[in-house]
Amino acid sequence: MYLFPQIKLPEKAIKAAKEKGKNPDDFYCLELLDATGICVVPGSGFGQKEDTLHFRTTFLAPGTEWVGRITKFHGEFMDRYR
Repeated sequence: MYLFPQIKLPEKAIKAAKEKGKNPDDFYCLELLDATGICVVPGSGFGQKEDTLHFRTTFLAPGTEWVGRITKFHGEFMDRYR
């Protein structure tokens, strides 16, 4: 099963991504991987609607512990780039 959550990133995060030569969704996914070990795929690889950002995640294993880890990361990421 796949989920495609939409993300809205602060301008500071978009600027940081551009400074590193990355698309904003690529930057977000790499930061998530570095911080949590959770691997997701940037939505730009799936033809997302222009001016929107997403990532794709696959959930196959039982349990929902990963949801809390993504939620915690997202809050910290947003605080860092606000």
